[in-house]
Amino acid sequence: MSAGWIFSLAPKPPDFQVDWEGICARVELLAALGKCAQEREFHAEGDVLTHTRMVCEAMAAMEAWRALDESARSVLFVAALLHDLAKPICTVVDEAGRIRSPGHSLKGSHLFRSLAYRGEPTVLAMPFAQREEVAAMVRYHGLPLNFLEKADPRRAVISTSLAARCDRLAILAEADVRGRICAGQAELLQRVELFREFCVENECLAGPREFASEHARFVYLSDGRSGADYVPFDDTRCEVTLVCGLPGAGKDSYIKRNLAHLPVISLDAIRGELDVEPEDEQGGVVAEAKERAREFLRAGRDFVWNATNVTVHLRKPLISFFAGYGARVRIVYVEAGYRELMERNARGRVPGRVIERLIDKLDVPGAGEGYCVARVV
Repeated sequence: MSAGWIFSLAPKPPDFQVDWEGICARVELLAALGKCAQEREFHAEGDVLTHTRMVCEAMAAMEAWRALDESARSVLFVAALLHDLAKPICTVVDEAGRIRSPGHSLKGSHLFRSLAYRGEPTVLAMPFAQREEVAAMVRYHGLPLNFLEKADPRRAVISTSLAARCDRLAILAEADVRGRICAGQAELLQRVELFREFCVENECLAGPREFASEHARFVYLSDGRSGADYVPFDDTRCEVTLVCGLPGAGKDSYIKRNLAHLPVISLDAIRGELDVEPEDEQGGVVAEAKERAREFLRAGRDFVWNATNVTVHLRKPLISFFAGYGARVRIVYVEAGYRELMERNARGRVPGRVIERLIDKLDVPGAGEGYCVARVV
């Protein structure tokens, strides 16, 4: 999965020394971490940059990390380097005077993805697959320490296994613990080990949990009630292909090449019919699109839904809407390089500032969102 890409600044054998000065010189965005304080109860070592250095050095000393191939080591090292990237913009002091960083994992994942996609800084430019591996590691790096606090720990680790390898998350979490000074360090390391054992028990440590079928996986992840081994009756009647991606990514071209035999509901086309600009209120456009979709769904006809839908927040209710009519939902995510995307949009209707905002909040569809998720890059 991660073969073929090497992070030039990752420690190398035989001594695996961390060139911290070289890293900070090449990754200038790390400087902001040095100005971000942390709660001393959990981070007596000091600011986020100090913690990050300690995490990277702890990882470089771990046999589990050293045993990986060079490309896998690169992915994990970048995740360690940037796991707290968003703390400077998420950190607050609460009413009791304690320092907190709510939401920094999710925000950090978005921030990393947007930087890597744009190639800023150049050292973070990496292939799509490795970019998404790092983004997932940053997003879920706290799970090994807090999975037991989730409403449904089993569902939490199984769903996460579809996005990130849990054995690699455990390595990152262990380095995160070893790279700090706190009174409860031994207990935190026990939590990481318990996470490993829990993932083994749920068959999702070294890869995604396997299900009896795509339908069984979708039902498990969407209904919140059934067990992972439950095999539901497949009563789906049709298939909806949800094609999503940033404006100018090539969604229309993909549909013409691969899905021309199916009717298409295009939000761009409906905007044109209704004379609605991309920055205008979109309620009427979406309502019209859904009404057209209902006609196909009631008839049990396959069709294509073509829209940006670049966030989980937008896709989730739409997928539930389709599934409520007995449709299998196939997701196709289309992506073009940043420069090409901006050049295409310079000739289109969508303003550059809108594109930039969409990039900043982009959620690339994960395997757990639909019956099948294809990524066309």
